[in-house]
Amino acid sequence: MFDLDKFIADCTAARAEDDSHKAVAELVAGAVSDPSAVLKGLGDPKAGGVQKIHHSDSLTILNVVWPAGMTIMPHNHDTWAVIGVYTGREDNIFWRRLADEDGGKIEAAGARSLAVKDAVPLGKDIIHSVNNPLSRLTGAIHVYGGDFFNAERSEWDPENLLEGPYDVEKNMAMFEEANALSSSA
Repeated sequence: MFDLDKFIADCTAARAEDDSHKAVAELVAGAVSDPSAVLKGLGDPKAGGVQKIHHSDSLTILNVVWPAGMTIMPHNHDTWAVIGVYTGREDNIFWRRLADEDGGKIEAAGARSLAVKDAVPLGKDIIHSVNNPLSRLTGAIHVYGGDFFNAERSEWDPENLLEGPYDVEKNMAMFEEANALSSSA
């Protein structure tokens, strides 16, 4: 059974012992290896959104539920992250920065689909965009080795791929917009 309080305590202890993502990645992988237990522990997703499970200066744990068809623009986290999918699928495009003279532009450098039971670490410098390609909700546990909400991060315009400051409020509003679109479809 997925015990949320124990998961938070274990992730907090792992983060305190080691600055890297390694121990946390094992905990996330262990959790999503039994997706039905995670669904019982977190509840069956009803709508897209970002649920704060734990938030501190050194660790943020989120339950991210992607609405059907939602895509979020390229962004970074400025810390390591571990993503574990417990329902649905997340398609990630990974990006790399171009030379400084290109004005902070990026180009696609790879991709990876994450399905149920997949848990992957993302390094501190990773830039990625995320798409839920399914016609239903996708749920994933996201653990960050820092303060997800107050870090100075970047996002890239999806049209011209130019860098700008990450806007937490705008990105949270995108979930509501995607929920409205998927419910009217």
